[in-house]
Amino acid sequence: RISYDPGRFPRYLPEAYCLCRGCLTGPRGEEDVRLRSAPVLVPAVVLRRTPGCAGGRAVYVEEYVTVPVGCTCVPGPDKDADAANSSLDK
Repeated sequence: RISYDPGRFPRYLPEAYCLCRGCLTGPRGEEDVRLRSAPVLVPAVVLRRTPGCAGGRAVYVEEYVTVPVGCTCVPGPDKDADAANSSLDK
């Protein structure tokens, strides 16, 4: 995907996204839904255009944004732990 923002420099930022709900494992790359795909996020600095001008030029300020750059596998929710926690709520 490409994120577009005309008030930001750079205007275009490529963003990764996960194609699978689970993770591809095994010798044939089968999807394992016991694991889940999660985005890998990194902070990035962009320049944000302000409404004002200084000396006839646009003014930009630094802004931190979080950019998804890839996907990784994480353990899925543990159903036994969820059941134990729900019994504690009663």
